[in-house]
Amino acid sequence: MRHFISIKDLSKEEVKHLVERALKFKQNPEEYKGKLKDKTIISIFFENSTRTRTSFEIAAKRMGASFINIDHNQSSIKKGETDYDTIINLSAMQPDAFIVRHYHSGYPYFLSRFTNIPIINAGDGTAAHPSQAILDATTMLEAKGKLEDLKVCIIGDIVNSRVAKSHIWMSKLLNWKLSFYGPKTMLPDRRWLDGIKIEKSLEDALSGKDFIMLLRIQLERESGSNIPSLKEYAKFFGINSSNIPDSYLMHPGPVNRNVELSSEILDSFNKSLITKQVENGVFARMSIYEFCLI
Repeated sequence: MRHFISIKDLSKEEVKHLVERALKFKQNPEEYKGKLKDKTIISIFFENSTRTRTSFEIAAKRMGASFINIDHNQSSIKKGETDYDTIINLSAMQPDAFIVRHYHSGYPYFLSRFTNIPIINAGDGTAAHPSQAILDATTMLEAKGKLEDLKVCIIGDIVNSRVAKSHIWMSKLLNWKLSFYGPKTMLPDRRWLDGIKIEKSLEDALSGKDFIMLLRIQLERESGSNIPSLKEYAKFFGINSSNIPDSYLMHPGPVNRNVELSSEILDSFNKSLITKQVENGVFARMSIYEFCLI
């Protein structure tokens, strides 16, 4: 058994194995049925989630596991118990894995120091979202037929994006030509940018890429204060019918319609992989369960 906390903890071979197993599960349900029989998985989300939380649950149940969602708003945390003590007490019940999302960066790593139950990181603060990176890579391999030497541009609220952080590590493992674009107030400082290019214009960002990944403005992290308005962001950084690229489009969700992506493109562009990412999220998380628990 092992923790799954960050892409930087994995080798290239492990990443490729996870992605290939996800596609194998997608192609053949017999590959995953019953693999988690008699396993119990506990999910604790300290931030809101729809796609991630649901896909972890669907993946577990399809593999035969029992899945328990704990609402932290109705847990003993609200009685004054620390979330650290909550994990210690739940660990004493001997579940087989914890799925944890937390608003503090580094929190899943912190928990992993105090339990031998595998911690699977479902997103921590602005630090990492490793399962999203695995499902994105799965979708890329399915669309393009390869994982290595891709040209990828991520556009949007980079500084607050745990997805972008995970893809930085992915790009190093898989030799991607990774670049960023967005408002200057949403771009990281130079210590992040080891080998990562900042595009000079939206035209440059959209030109010659295999994949364009769009990120939403994270209003819950007050990043909306870094731009004059969502309407102005859409005008200068959004994709619509007037500037649509000859690339696959991706988005980790949720999408802010008519901000980073117009409804017309979101609903009808034939190279959009956004719903495919959601579909592949279930199989990627099956692969992560197998990696951690079997």
